[in-house]
Amino acid sequence: MSEVSTIGLDIAKAVFHAHGADAGGRMVFSRRITRAKLLRFFADQPRCTVVLEACGGAHHWAREIASLGHKVRLIPPAYVKPFVKRSKNDAADAEAICEAAQRPSMRYAAIKTEEQQAAGMVFRTRDLLVRQRTQLINAIRGHLTEFGWVAPKGPSHILVLADLLDESEELGASLPEAARTMFVVMAEQLEQLNEQIALLDKEITKRAREDASARRLMTIPGIGPITATAILALAPPPESFSKGRDFAAWLGLTPRQHSSGGKEKLGSISKMGERTLRRLLIIGSSAVVLHASKRGAPAGSWLEQMLARKPRMLVTVALANKTARIVWAVLTKNEEYKAPVAAAA
Repeated sequence: MSEVSTIGLDIAKAVFHAHGADAGGRMVFSRRITRAKLLRFFADQPRCTVVLEACGGAHHWAREIASLGHKVRLIPPAYVKPFVKRSKNDAADAEAICEAAQRPSMRYAAIKTEEQQAAGMVFRTRDLLVRQRTQLINAIRGHLTEFGWVAPKGPSHILVLADLLDESEELGASLPEAARTMFVVMAEQLEQLNEQIALLDKEITKRAREDASARRLMTIPGIGPITATAILALAPPPESFSKGRDFAAWLGLTPRQHSSGGKEKLGSISKMGERTLRRLLIIGSSAVVLHASKRGAPAGSWLEQMLARKPRMLVTVALANKTARIVWAVLTKNEEYKAPVAAAA
């Protein structure tokens, strides 16, 4: 029997499937494994390369299998799909993972530690609470509109309406008692969400001040404590990218190509990679562009030239792309951001 060189593992909640292949790519075994027997199975296997799709639970199993002495790699699911033959099932997925891993040009995802995943949860939780707050504000505004009360946009105006529910007899009298009770419930829930988000913001700011890399990132225009700590928690190590453009492409900030026959055609950004980081960079860039639009960009700077000939939203995304490259350079060189000479002047 040939010696196993690569094992493609298709993971799930309770049932897994392993596909083993030798150095020449020939199948050695294809086996269904339950969750309770998975680690025992890999403990009995000769040390080899184990490959998983980078999906839910993959980082946990990668750490566990690596602790048994195996070399573990994670492949993005988009790179595995072209190797799936015919119908999709666990055996076919495991075979596709194994075959994709044997391509010499295959790209892999970095395995995250438990600390990195825990730090990432801070931002995931904050995003969840912010989305819930937005949903609650929209619900309050929509229901109040049905009773003839329209508030200007913005969370602060909703808080004013919440105070009027308690203080204004005129507003209370114009609302049915059942509706008024529900508005009070939603207003209390909104206040709790604001408090929880404020606590998370303080925790993120504290982490940023204590981390040297985060402090260096915050010297870049458009990057604050939230973006700096999010980059350190959610992005792979900067050494895994050969240049800044690769990091920007991983974030999905580079143009999508539709080129053929030697004719290059660039479209909108690809929106691949980490959505949270891409959104944070674009938000930070929009603040920089807005400030430059109102007060003027530094004379002779790249930003001034772009604003003079391009739409503001296009400049915002282009600046986010530029910022991503600067982030990679700052993290790679362990230096603070230095403004260009034209901008500094």
